[in-house]
Amino acid sequence: MARRNRTINMPAPYLKRVWLDPARITNRKVYPFVLPLLRGDFELAFDKAITIIVGENGTGKSTLLEGIAVLAGFDDAGGGKGYRPVDHSRALEETGGSLATALRASWLPKITNGWFFRAESFFSVARYLDEAAMDVGALPPDFLSYSHGEGFLRFFDERCDRQGIFIFDEPESALSPSRQIEFLKLLRRMDQSGYCQVIMATHAPLLMAYPNATLLRLSKYGLEPVDVEQTDHYRVMREFCADPRGFVEAAIEE
Repeated sequence: MARRNRTINMPAPYLKRVWLDPARITNRKVYPFVLPLLRGDFELAFDKAITIIVGENGTGKSTLLEGIAVLAGFDDAGGGKGYRPVDHSRALEETGGSLATALRASWLPKITNGWFFRAESFFSVARYLDEAAMDVGALPPDFLSYSHGEGFLRFFDERCDRQGIFIFDEPESALSPSRQIEFLKLLRRMDQSGYCQVIMATHAPLLMAYPNATLLRLSKYGLEPVDVEQTDHYRVMREFCADPRGFVEAAIEE
């Protein structure tokens, strides 16, 4: 265990590439392989410590992150290595766990430390951490005593300050704009540390604009590099800020 958790004297990114292996797909007519992203050849390379993926709902962002998380040794419901905080054995939702069986990955080196953060399972993860601490007589982290957004930030501060791969699925969901700026500061610390790799999906233009990240847009045509000003999210917010009342009136009348 100590050997697996030793500090690796190499900079992030550690996960260099993931790609789809057609030989591992048993049925292309079932989810997630019906997603436009996965209908042909799929490959995603990581050349920076921080990769940000944007796109509309339903394009497969969360599924892709879940698949990568499983490759990294995390549960597709969220958590860290060895954590299984969410019982999803009877869940009806389709997750990216099955995608991982058809993915291959290139690591340099393979690293298993880190965390998979899913906004929708945060409360279950937080309760699990409290219970696990109390089971061994330790002081529980108690993230749930704070407001939703404050709990998120406290969790990020305490769990994302070490070497590893960190996968964030819409971390802004409980964060006000000012708290999103606090999250950007956390990203900067992780980036400057040299030993954190971040893969994140977001709808927040503030987070998309992080200056030292690879920004990719996911659409029915696949993944492509994009500038924040080219995203639909930014364009909508720009139009709204130019004329808030007029924008909303026009939008709800369409």
